[in-house]
Amino acid sequence: MASPRRVLVLRAGTGASNNLLRSLRAGDPALVLVGAHTDRFVLKKSDADRNHLLPESGLVDALRDVIERERIDLLLPNNEPDVALVSGVREELPCRTFLPAPNVIALCQDKYALTEFVRARGLAAPVTYPVADLETIADVFGRLPSQPRLWCRIRRGAGSMGALPVKSPDQARSWIGYWHEMRGVPPTDFTISEYLPGRDYSAQGLWKDGRLVLLKMSERLSYFGGHHQPSGTSSTPSLAKTVLEPAVLTLCTEVVRALDPGASGVFSFDLRENAGGVPHLTEVNAGRFAMITPIYDLTGKHNMAVTYVRLAFDEPVDVGDPWDIAEDHYLVRDLDTTPAVFDAEDLFDGIEPSPHA
Repeated sequence: MASPRRVLVLRAGTGASNNLLRSLRAGDPALVLVGAHTDRFVLKKSDADRNHLLPESGLVDALRDVIERERIDLLLPNNEPDVALVSGVREELPCRTFLPAPNVIALCQDKYALTEFVRARGLAAPVTYPVADLETIADVFGRLPSQPRLWCRIRRGAGSMGALPVKSPDQARSWIGYWHEMRGVPPTDFTISEYLPGRDYSAQGLWKDGRLVLLKMSERLSYFGGHHQPSGTSSTPSLAKTVLEPAVLTLCTEVVRALDPGASGVFSFDLRENAGGVPHLTEVNAGRFAMITPIYDLTGKHNMAVTYVRLAFDEPVDVGDPWDIAEDHYLVRDLDTTPAVFDAEDLFDGIEPSPHA
């Protein structure tokens, strides 16, 4: 009998990695799940079976040591810095990885470069310009379509960091100047783009040697901490719902095909509709699972996290229709609670309605 496969998940103890660990365990209880993190306090909250504290320096050597001692079969980085790190040393590690090509990862981690790449291939993405300096922001406004507001954001990072709707060059200049003075972010790290006011989507998919294996999507309905943020939004929803919008799934597929006709690994996408209801790509996270991966792992016919593991080991995976979407399932999230996924029919089970409702 073959030994259970051993999977190492980085950033264990964070919300994103604990969500991934729970999804893996739900889909295949036989997996041995090992976690690692450089922060001992966060690591203490890990849902892995075994956990390892990594040093801040000499990380690659320490990671290699954990892989050897734990007899790890597959390594899963789960945020952008770790994906970039592992991508660069993947050939040196004594275990499998299942990541997109290094050039694809690098391109996707620069949101402006990705937007330019997508638009140059005739695919829908917002008109976007980089900021050269504070003095020329008015010129950027003049090049963009006339709208009541525009979108200002940092071209790298996650969680809508530095994102803000702005109505005037003065607002954008003040916002970017604040980030420069208080957070050390240079103005050249910012972009300004057309504002997309429509429905807000997330999607996540798996590819193997250029073949789309599995693709699911959801709509963000409200935002975690959104009312506390100047933008009023976040890439992380507090409430999301599985939906089927073929135009979104088609755009995601076309984008990955343009990025790499032989793509492999996991890709997660952010998209938003313009005023005409046309979905536009705003972000691709190549090589890592979305924070809200439970809505893609615990709905539909196939657990995406476990399917990823099987693809990484070159197991034959035939899911039939890759658009595996069970509509009307809700993801509910809040601070200090475990995210939960509910079928719409079960939302009010055990809840007594108020006679005054």
